[in-house]
Amino acid sequence: MIQFKQLTLTRGTKILIQGATMQLHPGHKVGLTGANGTGKSSLFAMLRGELHAENGDFEMPASWVVAHVAQETPALAVPAIEFVLDGDAELREIETALAKAEANHQGELIAELHQRLSDVDGYSAKARASELLNGLGFSQASMQQPVATFSGGWRVRLNLARALMCRSDLLLLDEPTNHLDLDAVIWLESWLQTYRGTLFLISHDRDFLDAIVNHIAHIEQQTLTLYRGGYSDFERQRAEKLALQQAMFEKQQRKVAHLQSYIDRFRVQATKARQAQSRIKALERMEMISAAHVDSQFSFEFRAPVSAPDPLLVLDNMSVGYASQPLISNIELAIRPGERIGLLGKNGAGKTTLIKLLAHELAPLSGKRVEGKDLKIGYFAQHQLEQLRPDESPLQHMVKLDPLTREQEHLNYLGGFDFRGEMALSPCANFSGGEKSRLALALLIWTRPNLLLLDEPTNHLDLEMRHALTLALQDFEGGVILVSHDRALLRATCDQFLLVADGKAADFDGDLEDYSQWLNAQRLKEKQATQSLQVEKTGKNDRAQTKAERQARIAERRPLLKELEQIERNMAQMQADKKVCDDRLNDTALYAASDKTELQQLLKTQAELSTKLESAEERWLELHEMLEALPVID
Repeated sequence: MIQFKQLTLTRGTKILIQGATMQLHPGHKVGLTGANGTGKSSLFAMLRGELHAENGDFEMPASWVVAHVAQETPALAVPAIEFVLDGDAELREIETALAKAEANHQGELIAELHQRLSDVDGYSAKARASELLNGLGFSQASMQQPVATFSGGWRVRLNLARALMCRSDLLLLDEPTNHLDLDAVIWLESWLQTYRGTLFLISHDRDFLDAIVNHIAHIEQQTLTLYRGGYSDFERQRAEKLALQQAMFEKQQRKVAHLQSYIDRFRVQATKARQAQSRIKALERMEMISAAHVDSQFSFEFRAPVSAPDPLLVLDNMSVGYASQPLISNIELAIRPGERIGLLGKNGAGKTTLIKLLAHELAPLSGKRVEGKDLKIGYFAQHQLEQLRPDESPLQHMVKLDPLTREQEHLNYLGGFDFRGEMALSPCANFSGGEKSRLALALLIWTRPNLLLLDEPTNHLDLEMRHALTLALQDFEGGVILVSHDRALLRATCDQFLLVADGKAADFDGDLEDYSQWLNAQRLKEKQATQSLQVEKTGKNDRAQTKAERQARIAERRPLLKELEQIERNMAQMQADKKVCDDRLNDTALYAASDKTELQQLLKTQAELSTKLESAEERWLELHEMLEALPVID
């Protein structure tokens, strides 16, 4: 198990966690929550052995294998599936040792290594790696591509698959859904639900947390508190705790005020001095209760659009794609003010392509586009972060965007996105991903768009900011097109869904639960199609192989198989004889007898049988190796 005993964790001179005492048993799935900068990543570094506690004790079994997602991926030439298989270090160690033993013809060691390979499910390892990659959005063809050919986001997925491939006792995942789309998130959620080890998960996706974890470890005011249940249970328990703390604080403040009032009135009167002194001592002894503290909430709203044409935008029989090849055809879409449309679809189906088409970043291949008068599009995508000027502060970005507005008004506005004080005046080069996302969102909102196109706007945003964004979108008067892997945001924001699949964009008649079922049905169809293809391929190979070839291969294998059968019969008989001998040698009366002739004969027979069995096993292994080296009969 994992134990913290009065643990204090620091970064430099800053105390992150103080006096933490917690116990986690194998199999616990723990969501680690807390505001940015409270120490979540530092706690992960300690669990990985990269950071040590300042005070107190941290205990974890030394034999535990710890898996985590690497931050960087080198540009390797190895295929993606081999990179993922490298995540199982023990499997690779066995495979290396087996290759060496086979090269040196070490029969006994080969047998032991094959048994170890079986124990770690090594024979199914490639299939498991393929399943992981498929669930995270990789096609069968892309699994054979070198790691170096993938973009940054896809390399993050490769790192995640590699961590999941490791047969770990402790799995550490820090925002694993950030670079995933909804179908991959739903798959990962299902995989983690069946994970048998201990899980520590940092996530700002409440639906994801609720579906997986059974405990929440929350960091607040340098205190680490363990709550039982999912994230919704944690929110309820924390609210009750804060309400109780506030009630106790207010009650104590009334008592303090009453005591202080008595002291102020009577401390100078000789007849009441003793009672006043006793109340002074009572105040000194009183353990003061602090007021309930709630993390500062983000607070912002979308500025009302200058105009709201109806419809905002119409696409008529439009097709879009790349290099004259349509990805989505016959698009019929009319977007009106107040409509909130969520785009659903598997990775690669064309959701981002459709968003780019709407944003005028991608030209259509055919069809007609009609824009409402005074249409003003606000487009948020991941490349928005790259367009921020690293040497400029949030205030400087705002002034360049709108130089006619007073600086103080800009500062007040930025404060709603938690850019306060020095942070509003600091260059954004060293901002975290979440801080850059907040700034990009703030700049977009200031432009007063009447059509919002949001492609994964919650990446890097914490729970508080996601909640504020949800509330702001609910009150937004314009139209919204949203792509997101955050189901809480989709569920609370969207009134209808559009499914992008099979080269079309059509209304989806259902909710997110229905979409999850649709995804499962699609995966089942794909699996059945792959199996059918393999059967068909095998059938073609069978027909292609001539009768003469098959007979030649059979003839080549026949004497080896015949000898193998004979050895297996002999080994079975020798094992039976040896068991009889062993059972007789286990009889204590045999050793007490004065005549040792039988004992000596039995020991001699046991040794001979053991030697013969060892020789037979070596020949059995040699025959199997010879058979494996021969061409397979399809």
